[in-house]
Amino acid sequence: MNIILIGPPGAGKGTQAKHLMSKRGMVQLSTGDMLREAKTSGTEMGNLVADVMARGELVTDDIVIGLIAEKLDTLDGAGAIFDGFPRTLAQADALEALMASKGSAIDHVIEMRVDDDALVARITGRFTCAACGEVYHDTTRPPKVAEICDACGGTEFTRRADDTEDALRTRLMAYYKQTSPLLGYYYAKGRLEGVDGMAEMAAVSTQIAGILDK
Repeated sequence: MNIILIGPPGAGKGTQAKHLMSKRGMVQLSTGDMLREAKTSGTEMGNLVADVMARGELVTDDIVIGLIAEKLDTLDGAGAIFDGFPRTLAQADALEALMASKGSAIDHVIEMRVDDDALVARITGRFTCAACGEVYHDTTRPPKVAEICDACGGTEFTRRADDTEDALRTRLMAYYKQTSPLLGYYYAKGRLEGVDGMAEMAAVSTQIAGILDK
């Protein structure tokens, strides 16, 4: 089974992908991770990626599809989770053609639907232990002892520079502009289904499981 997770920044796609990997043995295909791996792989495609990035140029859709094709050949029957791809209708068409060429298909496209205001509050309030990476939130998950990490006892915390309201709303607008055509594309194909991305993590996982187990 192959799926696409669609949702704005902070909707929890990465968290749910990790859950599916753990519970169902699926493999997350993140184009960012694949590009970083390819740069040092020494393969023909990897050398091409390294050369393009060294010149400061954008990696073309054809290269990304080539990387995905290579990765699909290594999955040995495991289902794929596409996170961050496709982003455009052209990429969606290319992915459809690639999957068909391998006798496979995208089975479900799951949109993690959110409330923008609640999502902004969720993200702008989060901070991370600088030592171990444990994630906290100003209101929903502060450390048990103020300014001391529950996990490692660290006392230094960091916040992402782009986790500000203005930056997040700009990213959300870009997401909606970019993604809305894809939602229509997969709705027309009868594959689009939605879950409440603002629910608790376990509840979102249950909703996704219900879709996959139909």
